[in-house]
This record gives sequence, C-alpha cells and structure tokens, in this order.
Amino acid sequence: MAKYRGPVCKLCRREGEKLFLKGERCFTPKCAFERRGYPPGLHGKGAQFRRRRESDFNRQLRAKQKARRIYGVRERQFRRYYDVSLKRRGLTGLNLIQILETRLDNVVYRLGYADSRAQARLLVTHGHFSVNGRRSDVPSMLLSPGDQVSVREGSIKRPYFKELRSVAEVKNPPDWLSRDLSNLSGSVIRLPERSEIDGNLNEQLIVEFYSR
Repeated sequence: MAKYRGPVCKLCRREGEKLFLKGERCFTPKCAFERRGYPPGLHGKGAQFRRRRESDFNRQLRAKQKARRIYGVRERQFRRYYDVSLKRRGLTGLNLIQILETRLDNVVYRLGYADSRAQARLLVTHGHFSVNGRRSDVPSMLLSPGDQVSVREGSIKRPYFKELRSVAEVKNPPDWLSRDLSNLSGSVIRLPERSEIDGNLNEQLIVEFYSR
C-alpha cells in the first residue's frame, strides 16, 4: 500500500472521531473535524442522517483502520506486527498495541519531544535521535525495556531543540517511560499496560478482523 499523502483531517472525518493527527491544531477551532464533522466525499454530509445497521466486518475494519491511522503504519507492516504478536505469549491484542507503542517514533512522541507522531517520524527520519548512543533514522525501530532515547549532540543546537525543553515540560510522559529534560533524553522502563494506552482502540476487533 502506498504512503498516504492526502489531508490527514479527512482520516479523522472518515473514522467519525478525532485521531489527533495534527497535534495542537486538533485542539483549536481550526480543526477540520470541528467544522465538518461528517465523512468526506460527495455523499458524506448526508451519511450522518442515514441510519443503517453496521456489520461485524465493518466494525472490525474500522477498528483496524483507526489503529493504523493513529500510529501511521502501512497495511503490510501492520499485518506483520499482528503476526509477531500472535507468536508472543499473552493476549494477542495487547501484544499488538504494545508493539505499536514501543515504536521509536511513538516513544519520541510520548516523551513530549514532538507535537504529533507524524512530526516525531520526521525528526527520527532526519537523524536527530539516537538509541543507546547510536544514531537511528528508522521510525519503526522497536524498543525494549532499558533502551535509552536521546537527542543527538549535533542536533541540540538547532532552534527547534533549543525551545523544546519549555514546550515538553507541560507534557507528562506515561509511567512506562522516564524522561530527563535537562539532557533531552528518555528511556523505556517497561512495556505499557493496557490502562496506559489509548482507550479508543479496540484491539479485540482487530484480532477478529485478521482471524477471519
């Protein structure tokens, strides 16, 4: 599947809820979902007035698509994550969202060093972060407990990172991460628990979708 390059606000409107894909903009009146909360397309505005029974397949598909869009993952990669989570011990659905949460771009976002996952992905791709002291430009890199993420020494002097401490200070990282603002670094303490992950995700429906 090709990378989506269209307006991300359409993705929120398609799912019928805010996915917060644009960071702070989603909390302002400029948010497209606030102004046009109906699905995109020619018949989108009329769809909100039509009532029809939602099939099990459609609910499963929408749950899968929503998770993909929140984390910015392509279909083939998402399916690969599911296959990995299926082989791990424990609940398949929980394993899947733990994999998504421990991606490098998501950890950078959770630490408060980026306004959105898309911005975090861009910062990682440009090589501004290192993992365990080694430069990494792979947003999909999966981290494990004990791994440390930090802004590279050569990037700290850039204007964005000079102002980052004051911006990130108001954002609290989850309990499964630790953060050191003085060094612009952080580390993975443990895998996240289900209560520490977005409650809007329905991992059971995703498992049902791929189990058909």
